[in-house]
Amino acid sequence: MYITITAQKMGGNYSKSSADFVGYLEKENQGLEQQDMEHFFNQDGGEISAEEVVREIDGNTAKLEKHEPRFYSITVSPSKYELKRLQNHSEDLQKYTREIMKDYVASFNREINGRPITIDDIKYYAKIEHQRTFKGTDFQIKENQPYATKILQLKTEIRNVQDGRAEGNVKKLEKEIVKLEREAPHQQNGKRIVQGMPKAGNQSHIHIIVSRKDASNKFSLSPGSKYKASDVKLNGKTVKRGFDRDGFFTKAEKTFDKTFGYQRNFAETYKARKDFIKNPKIYFASLMKLPTNEKALAFKIMGKSGIPMMPSIPVTQAQVAMKIFNRLRRGAEVAIKSSSIGI
Repeated sequence: MYITITAQKMGGNYSKSSADFVGYLEKENQGLEQQDMEHFFNQDGGEISAEEVVREIDGNTAKLEKHEPRFYSITVSPSKYELKRLQNHSEDLQKYTREIMKDYVASFNREINGRPITIDDIKYYAKIEHQRTFKGTDFQIKENQPYATKILQLKTEIRNVQDGRAEGNVKKLEKEIVKLEREAPHQQNGKRIVQGMPKAGNQSHIHIIVSRKDASNKFSLSPGSKYKASDVKLNGKTVKRGFDRDGFFTKAEKTFDKTFGYQRNFAETYKARKDFIKNPKIYFASLMKLPTNEKALAFKIMGKSGIPMMPSIPVTQAQVAMKIFNRLRRGAEVAIKSSSIGI
């Protein structure tokens, strides 16, 4: 499970409207019949139009300054192992969304009129998507890049030869391109993976738009707060503030497991992925203590996630293993998406 929380921003200031982002989320509906479309939904119902989402989010921004985001985007991406547990992806993910938004509000150290905030105090809209494309940040694209660069150079040489600007053997250059296409380390359905290529397999995930202001349009609720939980004096009154991101990510996992009866492997836990970066010795020790079958699955999951893999090394060579592990860890930050919040 990978979860990110992002404040939407356009240029120097935050966008005054959610229209562009909502329009982006409508891309999968293009060309589909009405019954095949995925519509926006919230805690109370579904079949919500994009126009209503824009109207409600844009109309809930009282007293926000230019430097303050109007809304946040939460992206929830279950792994292929988690998706296999679902019976109906659209219905199950809608159910899951409504449950984790309860976890979301519970992660605020805030009160409204002297009481903890509840699910009724936030204004949000969500949408299920079933497709993904490879981006420039994906490890497959990065590791294929040297081949892509060379292929582009060869294609430029071919054009120069064909246009009379250079001399060369076009057939020989084309054969080199074919060879490079085949040798690129990351392939999908027999083709070199390139940026923008649709990812194969089940790619269902959730996009959630949450208004910065509460449902009454009076109070500001920011999951981007740098404070986890604290109390401050404001106008002579003690005010609670903060959002527990770690708590939210952990609760979201437990909610999925409870809702769908999922048996989570060590490598799939948010704590394990965070330890992989922050406390590698703790992570390594925990990994090596796993039963053989769970350890094998953990390595498989890590490999599929794009985390550089440690060779199979006997426990008695722990010090050597740790040196290799730490070297591999340095290149893994990109894969640990759920440990950060983009602001």
